[in-house]
Amino acid sequence: MTPASQRPFTLTQRLTLAIAPRLVWIILEILGRTWRFEVLAESGVTPAFHGFNPSREIYCFWHQCVLACAYYYRSTHATILISQSFDGELITRTLECFGYRAVRGSSSRGGREGLIALHRTLESGTPAIFTADGPRGPIYQSKPGPIKLAQLSGAPIGCFHLEPARVWTMRSWDRFQIPKPFTRIAVSWGQWTHVPEDADQATQTHLLQQLNDSLNRARHRAYQHLGKPEA
Repeated sequence: MTPASQRPFTLTQRLTLAIAPRLVWIILEILGRTWRFEVLAESGVTPAFHGFNPSREIYCFWHQCVLACAYYYRSTHATILISQSFDGELITRTLECFGYRAVRGSSSRGGREGLIALHRTLESGTPAIFTADGPRGPIYQSKPGPIKLAQLSGAPIGCFHLEPARVWTMRSWDRFQIPKPFTRIAVSWGQWTHVPEDADQATQTHLLQQLNDSLNRARHRAYQHLGKPEA
């Protein structure tokens, strides 16, 4: 199957790709200046406060956090795995406005090529990023891509969740979040996950669950910090 980035787009899609990424970038640059970020972490975890360290590390967060993450970690030149759909093309062009790099692939299409490209990224000393629940969910369920990349590369996996105190939540599978102006945003870091090179399938399954649990603990810790009800 030909990737979306190589298929001809419709006129409407071309117009959307020409206008929307720059418009979203401008709006987020303005809106983001009003947000107040508050960093917290699980015991023993050192968060990256102002951007990713230029090192061989993998980072994960839930798909609903994309907007807040895009602003908070802007201009880091980190590389993120994005699906080969039209929506993925739109997200790619938007994130490039913030200084991110992208490789195309997902759990459903182009996954192997995406992992190989991210492995090269790590070898160059640049962090790799996953939306852990992938492009289509289900919500709060990690896909195995980060575990496979960690086994291939030897890089550790860090995870975090950004939760706004006041937010517009979309009616999408990921409950996509748009933080409201002047809101507080908790940046909550969870425990690292390390994957041995010789990890068998059972070990990989166990570590995937460990990563999933760490991400959800970070999410619930953010709720508690902000005094929000569990979701």
